[in-house]
Amino acid sequence: MKKKILILIAAIFASAMLTACGEDRELTQFRKSIDDFCEKVSQIDSAMNNIDAEADNAVSEFLGYLDDLDLIFQSFAKMDFPAEFDYLEQTADEASNYMTTAVENYHEAYSNGSYNEYIAEYAYGNYSRACKRIQIILSFLRGETPDDVDIITEPE
Repeated sequence: MKKKILILIAAIFASAMLTACGEDRELTQFRKSIDDFCEKVSQIDSAMNNIDAEADNAVSEFLGYLDDLDLIFQSFAKMDFPAEFDYLEQTADEASNYMTTAVENYHEAYSNGSYNEYIAEYAYGNYSRACKRIQIILSFLRGETPDDVDIITEPE
């Protein structure tokens, strides 16, 4: 599963982080936390892309990386956003929830030594929704308004 877009996001946001000068301590710490999140996601993405698909342990390695990614997204959702970015906290929560659903379904798709294509497609859709929300959050944090903010929240 190639997610080069997450690497690109991390790189763009990391460069934006370097331009932050003379800001308050809370905002500086928040930006560092965001940078750490992006770096961790990038590392997992790279590791997932380097899995040997022919190896006997490829599936368990893939699922392990997804479990790690889920924990990182959960930590991201628990972050306390500074007041000027409070409006993004719900989107962070949604990203985490979608990632958790994706990971649970990937585990199910590969359960019992088989592969269920339909469950895997559902998992991938949730994975994509999680990543889309992170992209939107990062755009707003860079001071941009994304053109493609077409996320739809599901009724609770």
